[in-house]
Amino acid sequence: MSGEQQLTGPDLSQGILLSDFPDSGMLVGHVSGEGVLVVRRGDEVFAIGSTCTHYGGPLGEGLVVGDTVRCPWHHACFSLRTGEPLRPPALSPVASWRVERDGERIIVRNKNEAEWPRQISGPASVVIVGGGAAGNVAAETLRREGYKGPITMVTADASAPYDRPNLSKDYLAGNAQEEWIPLHPTEFYAENHVDLRLGARVTAIDKDAKRLTLEGGERLSYDALLLATGSDPIRLSIAGAELPHVHYLRSLRDSTAIIERAKTAKQAVIMGASFIGLEVAASLRARGLAVSVVAPGEVPLERVMGKEIGQFVRALHEEHGVVFHLQQTAKAIDESGVTLENGTRLEADLVVIGVGVRPSIALAEAAGIRVDHGVVVDEYLATSAPAIWAAGDIASWPDAHSGERLRVEHWVVAERQGQTAARNILGRRERFDAVPFFWSAHYDVTIAYVGHAARWDRVEVRGSFSDRSVVAAFHAGDRIAAVATIFRDDISLRAEAAMEGDDQSALRNLVASA
Repeated sequence: MSGEQQLTGPDLSQGILLSDFPDSGMLVGHVSGEGVLVVRRGDEVFAIGSTCTHYGGPLGEGLVVGDTVRCPWHHACFSLRTGEPLRPPALSPVASWRVERDGERIIVRNKNEAEWPRQISGPASVVIVGGGAAGNVAAETLRREGYKGPITMVTADASAPYDRPNLSKDYLAGNAQEEWIPLHPTEFYAENHVDLRLGARVTAIDKDAKRLTLEGGERLSYDALLLATGSDPIRLSIAGAELPHVHYLRSLRDSTAIIERAKTAKQAVIMGASFIGLEVAASLRARGLAVSVVAPGEVPLERVMGKEIGQFVRALHEEHGVVFHLQQTAKAIDESGVTLENGTRLEADLVVIGVGVRPSIALAEAAGIRVDHGVVVDEYLATSAPAIWAAGDIASWPDAHSGERLRVEHWVVAERQGQTAARNILGRRERFDAVPFFWSAHYDVTIAYVGHAARWDRVEVRGSFSDRSVVAAFHAGDRIAAVATIFRDDISLRAEAAMEGDDQSALRNLVASA
């Protein structure tokens, strides 16, 4: 998705002076027509690809933490030693190069050969229920770590794992081609010996017999099981909610259906001012539809982002022609419009409902696995049942940083949990301690959010909304629980690192200096 790479900086094969950059300094150059990032860590110098493999973010504008570098756009993390993707959302490595020292000169030579993981022991078989963010990364991680046993991925979705965040953003807006949406070509799963069962639904888990029952009666045994069943959209029960021009957005099929309807529709009503609802509004405006948003709250996104950012987002959408009907709910939908509870009628030949989601936990609950507003897991993402782990939207885990139990419905969190769960299936005993992160795009504005503030006492806002340069810190007691930024990628990355180290002093100083 990043397009053709533009080469900048020196030809590193000709050498550069070590004095050209300080410890932890970064320099972007090129070797044999490829962009290369050079990073100094003390006496060591590393050279890896300069472009993130997720969306093509510039790693030279990222943050060095230890012997890793983090992408400024979506916080993917790569090893400086090997180029391996250590944390999603990047799934593929960047290249790494051999670095030689000639006196005070550093010369970047040939690429290093990729090292294949040694074969490791593990359970006799692994079954993953769910083909979303967590399930896909879990399967990849098992293979990347050297597991050679059978992996079966069972998903009710009709499509192979795809880039779900794009469904409400560029893909829906018409800026991303459909071939960009799959996370991998279909043959990737066969080549990696992952038995991908599409359109297959698990109806029961027998945790004592270690066996699943699929719709249609087929039974599937497992030695290790990962539940990554995700969430389902909350459906409205008002009159007309089942009409053909009324849509929800959760799957690739849903997004494609909205796109098809938008080709002939003129006026859209979005029910719900959630991130998904507002991203859909922006995408449909990009397609030229008139858009109205109906929501019960006084300020969009206020519950998550606070009043100041919520008001900015509302004004941003209004600048692009979106009409808000706030502190209102819909009473009924008919073939040509939506009637609100106050009697207002909005013309609409396309309706999209985005009023939230619920974790899909019925399967786990019926199996006798402990649930409490999600599937309860420990710090290793293990459930109350032996040999069963859970990850993604359904997982309720003990957060090491806040001391609270969290369940977060974010793509990057799900991917990172899938990675950790896979390693623990292989016996690693790796705690899940990643700081939550997500991003939301509205026209040409992206909001990044690190941490998690279910509650806060005050929001400290620094910067300028008019200049599109904002840092908002969510204070809960004596802690900063979360930081939201607009075009301050440097602050977002540094806030994440401070939260990982539970360094509240550094976090407060960071916000104060923004």
